[in-house]
Amino acid sequence: MATSGTVAFNLDLNNIVEEAFERCGQELRTGYNMRTARRSLNLLTIEWANRGINLWTIEQGVIPMVQAQICYALPTDTIDLMDMVIRTQTGISQSDININRISSSTYSTIPNKNAQGRPIQVWIDRQSGDTNTTSITLNGAITSTATTITLSSVVGLNYVGFIKVDNETIGYNQISGNVLQSCVRGVDNSTATSHTSGTDVSVRNLPNICVWPSPDQSDFYTFAYWRLRRIQDAGNGVNTEDIPFRMLPCMAAGLAYYLSLKIPGAENRIDMLKAAYEEQWLLGSSEDREKASLRLAPRQYFY
Repeated sequence: MATSGTVAFNLDLNNIVEEAFERCGQELRTGYNMRTARRSLNLLTIEWANRGINLWTIEQGVIPMVQAQICYALPTDTIDLMDMVIRTQTGISQSDININRISSSTYSTIPNKNAQGRPIQVWIDRQSGDTNTTSITLNGAITSTATTITLSSVVGLNYVGFIKVDNETIGYNQISGNVLQSCVRGVDNSTATSHTSGTDVSVRNLPNICVWPSPDQSDFYTFAYWRLRRIQDAGNGVNTEDIPFRMLPCMAAGLAYYLSLKIPGAENRIDMLKAAYEEQWLLGSSEDREKASLRLAPRQYFY
């Protein structure tokens, strides 16, 4: 007999939820069943991020560096950075140079964070990406190109960070009195626009990097990185999930286990479904791994 000749099998959200309910000995019947399953599925994908590296969520990105600018925003859905380099120049003259990752305590002990040169160290500030409302307002109108911004107060603001005014996200590199200085306009894919005095100001907790020394010139250095991003949300029912096909059995098993914890009548299946989930996770995560050979070179020090 001839085979199908296709390799397009996938499951949308509805099919994954139906499969999970059937493993719990139940049927998907109501809109609430779908809503609670979507909530559990989103929690499940967050758990996967906590379990380790999901290779399909690794993305490459670049950040052009500006003279004297210390901090740079990362995409809001960034979990962590895997690797990073400082790229000098472009094209055939391009050169990637290693940059060392340091901790917050090490960065805090750097005496002059405004020193300029080729960046050799980076602190990765893993923030939530949330926007927090404040009682702060603009104290004076600003144009779309203004690099100093006067606020009614700076209470609760970090010395270096990001604010949101209307729909624009603005980065700043230091505070003097109630004035934000060395501001970077149109951060996080927003558009730099003018704003009127008295406009509300929110705090944006964007994931970001702080480099040392700060760049000593513009249009020469680029921060190139490979990041782990969040798995996309479950969707509206007709979407396929943001996972490779090899993780479908794990997702169905994991959702069934999550649902068994809260569906009346499925209590006697919890242990079985948890064991099945852990088995499928082990199979999937073992396949989803880097297969390149590893070479270790010991370093010797002589005194």
